[in-house]
Amino acid sequence: MVEATKARVAPVSSAMLYGRGVFTTIAVNHSTPFLWSKHWQRLVSHADKLDIDLTGCNEKSVGEGLRKLISVNQVEHGRARVILLARSGHDFWKPNAPGTKTDLLIMTGDPRIVPDSGLSIAVSPYRTNTSSPVSGIKTLNYLENVLAFEEAHSRDFDEAVLLNERGEIVSATKANIFWVKNGTAHTPALSTGAIGGITRECVIELAAEHYVPLVEGVYEMSDLTDADEIFLTSSSIGVVPVTTFDFRRYSVETGSVSAIIRQAFAKLTLINS
Repeated sequence: MVEATKARVAPVSSAMLYGRGVFTTIAVNHSTPFLWSKHWQRLVSHADKLDIDLTGCNEKSVGEGLRKLISVNQVEHGRARVILLARSGHDFWKPNAPGTKTDLLIMTGDPRIVPDSGLSIAVSPYRTNTSSPVSGIKTLNYLENVLAFEEAHSRDFDEAVLLNERGEIVSATKANIFWVKNGTAHTPALSTGAIGGITRECVIELAAEHYVPLVEGVYEMSDLTDADEIFLTSSSIGVVPVTTFDFRRYSVETGSVSAIIRQAFAKLTLINS
């Protein structure tokens, strides 16, 4: 437990040289990490795909460290990020050294601010590559998403829709995307390159519990432009409606699918706090 300005990780490592690492962002509600077990399971799965050694790390020990940091930083409502940085790997610049193979970094922060009026989104000019070996993995190689996010902000939009090289809808830059047409909710399948978000998974389960038809599929931009409702989901923002998509405007009405899902998710966060 150290001050952020004094934190140190290995300067010459597979994580620093090549970005070999994975992370997850967790909502903190009433000083409790929301759905920690699900986040840990995804971390383990993604770490395995990148050959990141988790010796010495498990759900209990990392979870205890996470909860301790939340307590020390007095975070009642906010975010936490758990990062696994690989020290070893098939490095060209240094031989693999004995000892610790993975660094664990946990940090906390304030909640992400979402406009009360809802989010405005546009279409990103950048494309997601589904043939990439890190497609669908929350790796430290996140710069493409950050640049797409910044490009959208330069045009005064809150977020941007990412397409893959085939022109299929993938996600937003920092969130999963859902839309509703004729009472049925839709979201891109993971085969498009979308990351399997924890909140995305919750929304799919909540839709089934509330008898909302939901389809995971492969969609083109015309499917989104014809939508009656659009909303984004992530651990940082929860479930947030989109009220502007380019020149299109959307209103969030009581009893709409997005309102039902949003209310159900808010209730879930209270139950698990």
